[in-house]
Amino acid sequence: MREYSVPASFTIGEHDNVASSVYSHERTDPDYVIAQRLVDGAWTDITCAEIAAQIRSAALGLIAEGVQAGDRVAILSATRYEWVVLDYAILSIGGVTVPIYETSSAEQVRWVLEDSGAVLVFTETEAHAQMVGELHDALPALRKALHIESLGELAAADPAELDRRLEQLRSSDPATLIYTSGTTGRPKGVQLTHANLLSETRGATACFPTLLRQNERLLVFLPLAHVLARALSMTAFANKVTLGYSSDIKNLVPMLQVFKPTIVVSVPRVFEKVYNTAELNARDGGKARIFELAAKTAIAYSEALQAGGQERSDTGNRRGSPNLVLKAAHAVFDRLVYGKLRAALGGDCRAAISGGAPLGKRLGHFYRGVGLSIYEGYGLTETSAAITVNRIGELKVGSVGKLVPGNSMKIADDGELLVSGGVVFDGYWRNEKATAEAIVDGWFHTGDLASVDADGFLSITGRKKEIIVTAGGKNVAPAVLEDALRAHQLISQAMAVGDNQPFIGVLIAIDPESFALWKSHHGKPAGATVSELREDPDLVAEIELAIKDANQHVSHAESIRKFRILPCDFTEQTGELTPTLKVKRNVVAEKFADDIAAIYTK
Repeated sequence: MREYSVPASFTIGEHDNVASSVYSHERTDPDYVIAQRLVDGAWTDITCAEIAAQIRSAALGLIAEGVQAGDRVAILSATRYEWVVLDYAILSIGGVTVPIYETSSAEQVRWVLEDSGAVLVFTETEAHAQMVGELHDALPALRKALHIESLGELAAADPAELDRRLEQLRSSDPATLIYTSGTTGRPKGVQLTHANLLSETRGATACFPTLLRQNERLLVFLPLAHVLARALSMTAFANKVTLGYSSDIKNLVPMLQVFKPTIVVSVPRVFEKVYNTAELNARDGGKARIFELAAKTAIAYSEALQAGGQERSDTGNRRGSPNLVLKAAHAVFDRLVYGKLRAALGGDCRAAISGGAPLGKRLGHFYRGVGLSIYEGYGLTETSAAITVNRIGELKVGSVGKLVPGNSMKIADDGELLVSGGVVFDGYWRNEKATAEAIVDGWFHTGDLASVDADGFLSITGRKKEIIVTAGGKNVAPAVLEDALRAHQLISQAMAVGDNQPFIGVLIAIDPESFALWKSHHGKPAGATVSELREDPDLVAEIELAIKDANQHVSHAESIRKFRILPCDFTEQTGELTPTLKVKRNVVAEKFADDIAAIYTK
């Protein structure tokens, strides 16, 4: 099998560590505004000197609490400024940060705290504190639970001890223990070293030199418990990108208007929602036809750029091969539609980075066509976030890009992607069996099926464990169908089924926001639920059209023959989704077993 490798364009020294950027910024540019935090609803400047002082104070407080080098300290909190201060404080003293999603159940929290052997845990809410309090007696290693806003109230140790800890740090030391939010089984602890995270941050810097640099602005709203948000936050901090932090997704659009980021990092579901909301607003305002034409023009424009081997550069100069008619239509819709979409992101946003799940070609081309290129990448917790990514000048919509410098990949005989390199972890925490199964002869087996084209661009075709084998022996990768279905504004989630069955079926979850508007346009009672209308002829016809469109992406043998509209949406709270919005297929299959059975009942 062919191996693809890209040499590192940087070096990592023995004493390099993630926390060093905090103190180097303090020395070299103390007055530079490295972050802004929301105080009484207003974004307030934080300089390099101020954040370093806060991190140093928190680090001395942790030392006073008895945290030793190598000790695990857990953070149970949503994304916020204090999360970052605490993380750098833990890293500064040689501790190991253990993130826990703020939406985790008591059993999930118990498992992470028990398995990691965390000595301290910082909680955000009263509910978190109560949960940990009830678990405390069953966690012998856990000494204390503290509130994340109490960092400035901790006692202080001798500052010389912090200096000593920083001097002793090695790039090979463990930095974080992240528990996978897997769709199956109990979460495994992925231990990443300072060298792993530095390979990621320096590799990302090499891939985005004009986006991740001083004076750019990044608003982080994804969970910092997820490796994507955390790695890019660290990359931005190291390069003196001005950062803002918030978990208030419901008020994201007005927040973007004020913060005005130059780059956005998100998961595909957020980009899908932005598109669907714009489409619904256009329909509600009697401009559905204009939006439809604008969307088709944007997609065609981007496809023409790609066919010409070019992209829209971040300087705004459009290059490639759109013809004169397409250029003229694009210019008209830029004034009527595209400009408004860019304004919704604050007006200054030039690009976006997407990860965590497949974006899909349609959305990728649409956004590039409106002037906001989305650079999709691929990675796992085990690869410290991205190991491949599209980048400026090297963007192929539909792919997940080329290798981040310092890494290698190859495709196994069965189509599985294998990776190795600086970003790849060494093994699972206290789980030799899982490590031996995942890392063979130095290559990490990702579990993803993939292909690499002649230009070195990677494409993910599905999860190895998710392949559906029909009764006729046909292997079907559900992601292609599911991605196409989620593009419809009414569809929140879709899960293809059909193992050992004569054909492919699909479960459809309706988007609540879109459903409300759809009812008003189709004369349905405002209070009617999805459960009450799941067999309504108009709703069924709408989903049938979406399925017809999705089937055009696959062969006849792989196409969807029957579907069921489910009575409710998938959510993290009800257990069907992971914190990164991936579908837990086993949970859905069990919960909606009767609906799956109905698909195959003659």
